[in-house]
Amino acid sequence: MERKSNPFASQPPGFEDAKKAYKKYSKTIKFAVLLILLFWLAMASYYQVEPDEVGVVTRFGRFLTISEAGPHFRIPVIDQVLRIPAKRQLKKEFGFRTDLAGVKSAFRRNAATLQESMMLTGDLNVAIVEWIVHYKIADPYQYIFKVRNVEETLGALSEATMRKVVGDYSVTEVLTSGREQILERARIELSKLLKRYETGIAVQRIELKDSAPPDPVKPSFNEVNQAEQERDRLQNEAWARYNQSIPNARGEAKQIVEEAEGYAVERVNNARGDAERFLAVQKEYSRAPAVTRTRLYLETMSEVLPKVGRKVLVDEKAQSIIPLLFPADNSSSAVKPLGEGGAR
Repeated sequence: MERKSNPFASQPPGFEDAKKAYKKYSKTIKFAVLLILLFWLAMASYYQVEPDEVGVVTRFGRFLTISEAGPHFRIPVIDQVLRIPAKRQLKKEFGFRTDLAGVKSAFRRNAATLQESMMLTGDLNVAIVEWIVHYKIADPYQYIFKVRNVEETLGALSEATMRKVVGDYSVTEVLTSGREQILERARIELSKLLKRYETGIAVQRIELKDSAPPDPVKPSFNEVNQAEQERDRLQNEAWARYNQSIPNARGEAKQIVEEAEGYAVERVNNARGDAERFLAVQKEYSRAPAVTRTRLYLETMSEVLPKVGRKVLVDEKAQSIIPLLFPADNSSSAVKPLGEGGAR
């Protein structure tokens, strides 16, 4: 039986030339391979951490250290680096999603976001509350190793906290006056929950994007708001008129009282002056009755006659031309008119 020849026994053409070339350039090839290997090791060992990040270094999946911003080196293949944006403020939206941020931002709302934002208030009304949680990664180790899915945990805790807080307020407070208080309470309670579950997240603030009643009842709610605003406006106008009228009335009353008190003081002083004058006249009258009586008569007539005007008196029994100046008096000390033995 004829034995078949091995087709691979004979060398292919040029094999000897390649073998000679390999022997000739073997050192160069090995050196090039070594350089490539060293370059790969250098590139695989070097890593850069950005200013807004920290690097969590793990060795065989176990936590090793945390690298700050800047260039660092690691053991290739064995060490892995997870870059965490710990220096950046992050946010998570509830009730809506931002598709395009800018001057004219575009937002997306669907059935899933509606389920997040629809809440029951303390007075058993329904309100649509949309909010944003602004947070930072305070502990990268807890953020990676303590909780399996931090983002889902943050969403569930934030939604539960907001529903709990909103349930303690009326729908009017949720939509108008109690918004700041609700956000502050939600921030405090959410921070406590995140710390309890060791998520490594620190809540900076909670921003209320929008709060409104559901669309079917929104027209009625707007009418109620308009009525309340009109009521507040009328109350403010009434208080303004009250603040304007009451001080004026009090000022006028005080002025009247002061005028009455001044008038009373004046009357009392006048009465005292009249009494003192009467006593002085009485004292003089007791010393010279006739002279005092005549003087008083003349003083009175000097005050009365200018007010009477021009008058003509006709009296057949008159004993004097001007009888008014010399009243009849039976007393011996009476002043007599001229021509009747009176004083000249």
